[in-house]
Amino acid sequence: MSAREGIKLIGTPSTYEAREKRFYDAVSLTKPDRVPIASFAVFFLTKYSGLTNAKAMYDYDKMAKAWKQSMQRLNWDMAPLHQSVFAGPVMEITGLKAFKWPGYNLADDALYQYVENEYMMADEYDEFLTDPGSFTIRKALPRMASVFEPLAILPALPSFAFGYSIFTVVSTFVGIPGFPQMMETLIKTGREMNRYNAAQARLVKDLASMGFPCITGGFTFTAFDWLCVLLRGLKGTMLDMFQQPNKVKAVIERLIPYTIEQAVAVTQMTGNRRVMIPLWRGAAGFMSDKHFAEFYWPSLKQLLLALIEQGITPMPWFEGDYTPRLKYLAELPRGKVAGHFDRVDKKKFKEILGNVMCFWGDVPPQLLVTGTPEEVRDYVKGLIAFFSDRGGLIVDGAVEGIPAEAKPENVEAMTEAVFEYGVY
Repeated sequence: MSAREGIKLIGTPSTYEAREKRFYDAVSLTKPDRVPIASFAVFFLTKYSGLTNAKAMYDYDKMAKAWKQSMQRLNWDMAPLHQSVFAGPVMEITGLKAFKWPGYNLADDALYQYVENEYMMADEYDEFLTDPGSFTIRKALPRMASVFEPLAILPALPSFAFGYSIFTVVSTFVGIPGFPQMMETLIKTGREMNRYNAAQARLVKDLASMGFPCITGGFTFTAFDWLCVLLRGLKGTMLDMFQQPNKVKAVIERLIPYTIEQAVAVTQMTGNRRVMIPLWRGAAGFMSDKHFAEFYWPSLKQLLLALIEQGITPMPWFEGDYTPRLKYLAELPRGKVAGHFDRVDKKKFKEILGNVMCFWGDVPPQLLVTGTPEEVRDYVKGLIAFFSDRGGLIVDGAVEGIPAEAKPENVEAMTEAVFEYGVY
């Protein structure tokens, strides 16, 4: 434990039920008793308690202990998504090529990085559309992780998965050199993943007993980002939008049901009815307003409305400048979406979305990293005053929440300011 051990918690304690109510009051645009604090803060909580990022990814019990100690001190209303600290051993065992992470191929205190690449080629749209499952098994997975490379030799799955061929062709492929080793590695991966999941389940239970709800049970992606980030990459997708736009739209349509099913599945597994949706490519810096309306918004809107219909609170993470997109978000039902904002004109937000959506986020990362506690306190005080007439405010840092590099005294100042100025 760091030198902060023994320091009393910030503010006054609340019950689990009071914190849940406070969050949902803000989301529904009803004034809560106090402005809630909820953050994703991927690595800040562990660093706040003295762990390196590498240690947090490789020692599940120490990560959980740090998470609980930091939450006990900071006294936020929601505990950040614990599973955002991925299992380093699992990624290492599988030979994951789509990620770099601390303790393996990055420095111990670096942040993990997704390796964006073309995991689906420009001429493979039709193959994906014909059978997304077969394409994922035979093409995408072998390109993303070395453990799956033997799958690349498989023919199209429907060609051998019927009748007596199940006992002949399938058995033949399983016996090919590379397959037994792959299965042994996957079994090892499964055992390690079971250890990770068990530690995470204990953490959720312990946090609940301490009175802290988890901010979300998991996440899903919007269809465009699934294609752009996880399959084609930014360069490939941007070219495809001009060179084969109908294929792009067809894949987006094909992916929409999967984005909804993933969100529903995580709520059923965890019992948590809040789902994070990171939005990477819809901001003004990535595409024009015309392209947003044509390629991005339809599938995002369909996802949000589908989750709302099933009683799930979608939490879209609006990364980048979303000021030009506010007119689209105004189409959503009132008080049902917890939108986390990175960069947006707050005055225009109030004018366009003041009666539609809560405002979540906004404390600049550069202020938390390089500013002073007094500057942070003044900023939060002004933020609360700006939204004091409507109540739909949740405080957090912008972009990814609280950056790992944030000064502890600045995060403490942000928290203290909410307790001091955020009481309605």
